[in-house]
Amino acid sequence: MSNPVIETEEQRALRDAVAALGKRYGRAYFAQVVAEGKHTDELWAEAAKLGYLGVNLPEKHGGGGGGIVELSLVLEELGAAGCPLLMLVVSPAICGTVIARFGTEEQKRTWLPGLADGTRKMAFGITEPDAGSNSHRITTTARRDGDEWVLNGRKVFISGVDIADATLIVGRTEDSRTGRLKPCLFIVPRDTPGFGRSPIRMELAAPEKQFELTLDEVRLPADALVGDEDAGLLQLFAGLNPERIMTAAFAVGMGRYALDRAVDYARTRQVWKEPIGAHQAVAHPLAQAHIELELARLMMQKAAHLYDAGDDMGAGEAANMAKYAAAEAAVRAVDQAVHTLGGNGLTHEYGLASMITAARVARIAPVSREMILNFVSHQSLGLPKSY
Repeated sequence: MSNPVIETEEQRALRDAVAALGKRYGRAYFAQVVAEGKHTDELWAEAAKLGYLGVNLPEKHGGGGGGIVELSLVLEELGAAGCPLLMLVVSPAICGTVIARFGTEEQKRTWLPGLADGTRKMAFGITEPDAGSNSHRITTTARRDGDEWVLNGRKVFISGVDIADATLIVGRTEDSRTGRLKPCLFIVPRDTPGFGRSPIRMELAAPEKQFELTLDEVRLPADALVGDEDAGLLQLFAGLNPERIMTAAFAVGMGRYALDRAVDYARTRQVWKEPIGAHQAVAHPLAQAHIELELARLMMQKAAHLYDAGDDMGAGEAANMAKYAAAEAAVRAVDQAVHTLGGNGLTHEYGLASMITAARVARIAPVSREMILNFVSHQSLGLPKSY
């Protein structure tokens, strides 16, 4: 895949360097880690040592001083090499960004250096059993009790809690002036009393495990609250927009990997006189997949640039569109790759069949394609809401 013209020379150099790192590990390493029930610790550690994990975080706190543009580039290239790091979406992109933008100086000093150098990880807890994609229905509550906060609630499909030092939990506090509940963010250390977790068995083959969380009278100090209690939605979406952009990067990388495997196969697989890639019925769908991935990546880069420029409203629209486009492109690319290989596409040897399930994650999480269409229809097009 060619380098887009909107990247700087420094960004292209970063892309090439990350691609080289990904190539050293590759899909075989990723598959072995999954098969053994382990984590991608070696890749995480080397990416950290090279400065890739915290490339978006402030230099004064150990980061690279870049933005979501650079971090999405890192995840895309690792995905294109067949070894994506899902925790990049969560730890530096969501949690690191929120703390860097809204955290206290003490929170920044405590967390950002570790998130940047990979020695600490943070999970993100927003999804709930009865709320789904509707963040306005979150029922996890936080109430004041003297100098402490007390949290109660449940979360589901929370990635990497077992390897995270803390989880950034989205709860709701009561506005004393109106009585209405508003979202707020709290740092909950892993071993906090009352903070329980149980694994969710998934068909998805991935190193990162999914968990259900319970918060039963979880007591936190006052400084566990991130940012201003009255700026909940602003702070929340400061994390959700990077999440969508990074999910797009995850999907584009996955689609690129699958497409590359299919193209290599189509160039060499010979049944009749010419390789199967010479036949338009094989070549055209692969060409279409390439075009759709390129278009999705351009929207992803637009969203990242808008976010890094401080245009939260513009980034919100673009991030949703990028996530939608990348998910659709990845699903079609993986499907076409498996189809191109025929029976071989379903074998363990070629390693593409498991990606059919993985590709659908980007359609579902962190927000469903239908909710994105809702967002675009009423926010971008000005149509009335149906809910």
